[in-house]
Amino acid sequence: MMDARELLFLPATGISALVTSRELSAREVVDAACANIDACDERVHAFNQRSQDLAYTAADALDAKLAAGATPGDGLPDSGLVGAPVAFKDNMNLLGTRTTCSSRILSNYESVYDCTAVRRLLDAGTLPLGKLNMDEFAFGSSTENSAFGPTHNPWDLQRVPGGSSGGSAAAVAAGMASITLGSDTGGSIRQPGACCGVVALKPTYGRVSRYGCVAFASSLDQIGPFAHTVRDAALALRAIAGKDAFDATSVDTPVPDYTQALGADTAGLRVAVATDFLELDGVDPEVKAAVLDAAERLDALGAEVGECALPSTQYGLSAYYIVAPAEASGNLARFDGIRYGLRAEDATDVLDLYMRSRAEGFGPETIRRVMIGTYALSAGYYDAYYAQAQKARTVIKADFDRVFADFDLILAPTAPTPAFKLGEKTADPLSMYLSDVFTIPVNLAGNTGLHLPTKLSSAGLPLGVQLIANHFDEANIFRAAAALEADYRFDHRSVAGL
Repeated sequence: MMDARELLFLPATGISALVTSRELSAREVVDAACANIDACDERVHAFNQRSQDLAYTAADALDAKLAAGATPGDGLPDSGLVGAPVAFKDNMNLLGTRTTCSSRILSNYESVYDCTAVRRLLDAGTLPLGKLNMDEFAFGSSTENSAFGPTHNPWDLQRVPGGSSGGSAAAVAAGMASITLGSDTGGSIRQPGACCGVVALKPTYGRVSRYGCVAFASSLDQIGPFAHTVRDAALALRAIAGKDAFDATSVDTPVPDYTQALGADTAGLRVAVATDFLELDGVDPEVKAAVLDAAERLDALGAEVGECALPSTQYGLSAYYIVAPAEASGNLARFDGIRYGLRAEDATDVLDLYMRSRAEGFGPETIRRVMIGTYALSAGYYDAYYAQAQKARTVIKADFDRVFADFDLILAPTAPTPAFKLGEKTADPLSMYLSDVFTIPVNLAGNTGLHLPTKLSSAGLPLGVQLIANHFDEANIFRAAAALEADYRFDHRSVAGL
């Protein structure tokens, strides 16, 4: 068998081909994944908990089916992902594991059912390795707000992996899993994808069920995949997408075979460069250059490249940090020490129990956002803040609608800078919030976006671009991303920090 590290840097489709052809057993895949986690995760801390027992059980069942003659489409899922090792952000329920949201208040909570997206990915024949670190309740852009300690960027262990899905991005970047799932409320898939140099997709709102994912902001949250390649991301989305009877916000619209868009001619694809994004203060010159270089390459590949303005997106950050905390304050009200989770001892009455359980269980950033949200929804301030933020959200969506009337895709930065150093922004919440300035508008409008790594900065850190499409138009994103991926040939195996 090939070296564990080499194996886990293969695309998920490559691992699946080895398993389904019986050149490699599924148990050997789990062995390799566990060996790589053993070797790397003490330094990276991507995993909150490991579920190798579940993985070996799934692997043995898969090997038995293969030994009996099953093949993809005949006894096995025809997913392209059979035998691929996967892991999940720790806000998604998986039976047999704890779902902690990286918070003390849920540190003892045992999952009692499966998240729909998790179950669908497992039904595609994948092998579950465990649950991944995150900012507490997904509140953050660096995975430094975890109650269990920060995750480190595999490219440079002194830098953040982004957040809040930093563990999910770092696990793929370090070769500890082939595909992981994260959640994206304001950029929490794409921004860590940018920091860690992996493909990271935020689907259209409603494309993927949120059932079983602990809610942050219900009108913004969306589950999506991290992967080494565009094809792996396309297959993962195909596996997890679709209507779910348990989630009324999931949309009953056909899920195409996204792989048909891969390798398609990009001639005639209309791409708009978001020029106003590039002119914002604080954008690293190398980030700007990466976007312009991608535009030139798309033009050379036959796309029709132009420019667009999204003037209302300047209000995105302000609107988001009213809407999201407001929804979070309601969603987190259930964590009160009564039904599940941490319960403060020796409380004198019910009110004291609530106050002490929440004060002991929630971290500083969680408390900050709950307080902001409660204030924005309070009598006398609702109209001044929350109602105005929702109006701004409508105007931002109109900006995107206007652009997509003339273009198929928007090309933009994903984050203003490459990965920043651990501790660099923890004392300045506003500076931290600015990390999501280019991703937040997409969530407010409900559109879809993908981060594609393209090259390394002069400091050896990943750079890339964000491709944004209209609602349910992930196919055009995959079409352009696959063409750029083939042109750049980004080497995701050159992780420097490990």
